[in-house]
Amino acid sequence: MSRPAAVIFDLDGVLVDSEKVWNEARRQLVEERGGCWREQAQRAMMGMSSLEWSRYMAEELGVPMSPEAISAAVVQRLKRLYRERVPLIAGAREAVASLAARWPLAIASSANRPVIELVLERTALAAFFEAAVSSEEVAHGKPAPDVYIEAARRLSLEPRSCAAVEDSGNGLRAAAAAGMLVVAIPNREFPPEEEALAMADLVLPSIAGFDADTLAAAAR
Repeated sequence: MSRPAAVIFDLDGVLVDSEKVWNEARRQLVEERGGCWREQAQRAMMGMSSLEWSRYMAEELGVPMSPEAISAAVVQRLKRLYRERVPLIAGAREAVASLAARWPLAIASSANRPVIELVLERTALAAFFEAAVSSEEVAHGKPAPDVYIEAARRLSLEPRSCAAVEDSGNGLRAAAAAGMLVVAIPNREFPPEEEALAMADLVLPSIAGFDADTLAAAAR
């Protein structure tokens, strides 16, 4: 790849410091409904589509609700918290603006579409992105490449011509499986496994300072 034709961002953990928020919302629901929370549950659900993680909560964590009801309940909690404050990661806005000045951008997220739309609206980042895809809109969540392939399709580009920015093990696997140039910004709370991190073409300590020149250099 001489240079990317577009950049596709994950949302949670890359632009928004939200993994703890998702973790707490899910844990509270499990405990309120008499399920059994497991410490490895959040890592297991990272990257899953809404149908996949809500089914996991029903079948593996013992929440006595349908997957659809679980997903809706968690999303309502997230939306309530985000209406109060969206925890945008320091440097995220500047990175997005720098990259958007040179390439079209898209979102490829495991979050439900209402959550994606609310975050982009509340942070005023929506204007920078030409497309946004939720994994609930494709057949399989991450680590399958479906959400990245669909994001590239909505930009009218081949996946191999795009760069992806990810923080989690399953996200890195998904972006690599799509054939994209992979930029890793490892999640500090739930760091990716070494074998997943090895799939990245560029590893950065944080999104602060990430800009178009940094990506162009990595692509060369």
